[in-house]
Amino acid sequence: MIIGVPGEIKKEEYRVGITPPGVEELKKDGHTILVEAGAGEGSDFSDDEYLEADADIVDRETLFKKADLIVKVKEPLHSEYGLIREGQAIFTYLHLAPNRQLTELLLNKKITGLAYETLQKDGSLPLLLPMSEIAGRMAPIMAAYYLQKIHRGEGVLVTGATGVKPAKALILGAGVVGTNAVHVCIGLGIDTVVINKGLERLQRLDEIFMGRVKTLPSTGHNIKEEIKDTDIIIGAVLVPGGRTPILITRDMLKTMRKGAVIIDVSVDQGGCVETSRPTTHDNPVYEVEGIIHYTVANMPGAYPRTSTFALTNATLPYIKTIANKGIEKAIREDSVIRSSLNTYKGGIVHKALANSTGSAYRDID
Repeated sequence: MIIGVPGEIKKEEYRVGITPPGVEELKKDGHTILVEAGAGEGSDFSDDEYLEADADIVDRETLFKKADLIVKVKEPLHSEYGLIREGQAIFTYLHLAPNRQLTELLLNKKITGLAYETLQKDGSLPLLLPMSEIAGRMAPIMAAYYLQKIHRGEGVLVTGATGVKPAKALILGAGVVGTNAVHVCIGLGIDTVVINKGLERLQRLDEIFMGRVKTLPSTGHNIKEEIKDTDIIIGAVLVPGGRTPILITRDMLKTMRKGAVIIDVSVDQGGCVETSRPTTHDNPVYEVEGIIHYTVANMPGAYPRTSTFALTNATLPYIKTIANKGIEKAIREDSVIRSSLNTYKGGIVHKALANSTGSAYRDID
């Protein structure tokens, strides 16, 4: 199979779809790997390293023209739409639920859209895990930074000081993002509360952190009460393939402390805060009702070297399966690969995506 690895063009995105060692593994199986010139520079991988791994360095147009499978990090942007070839396959973080324009493009061009974020194995989301881990660990660090008064924050030091209470963090969601955010919050001494829909995850957090984190079931009442004295809110809610539910409305922001910080990690699926909108690393925050919003849609891109290694470690086995079996055979014979399938031959074939967009669901058969 011919696999194309283009450079990422999303603003301030420095990750790349496959590392040079990943290319070596795919070459062992006899595949051709096309890497766009300079694609790895943001993650400190030179073209020479890819050449040593036996990749072919090509220009952008050649890559999209020849590749059967495009492997990316982020969803295609508008300037790439014209390059995508009809009937091609794309394996990346698609996040289609809030992106009607991209969804329609994939349908119109009959693209086999394989999304990292919906691939499921044994009830888990293994391709979300590494990036969710990094984003979760980043969230309290970013919040601590933007709580500084020079950034219009409250001026609260998250660790507290002798005789002074630490900051309070409210984490919405107890999945991978939420659990990793708790790790860092507890390590910094932050007073931490986690709200989650399912009690089993909360029980697990109680066991892991031995009572150092407070847990509450997800109800409108609990959220409204907890945000009143919260310095940090971390949105860590996920509906695989679907739009994130809004848990905090604009009116609720008025009850919060001015200068509190919201880190909405779920913004790439729409966000769990009504006032969330995607931002970029070069302009990551804005203010609504006196509350600082950090809503960067590709948070792990700030640490591209770590993120690219972690992502390739997770994606490579599935890329190999798709390449070795062929796209058609892989999605029909491998239930894990099939779970990543969002669009296929002009139809939406993922139920959560169809429900979120109000579109018809089509079975792949």
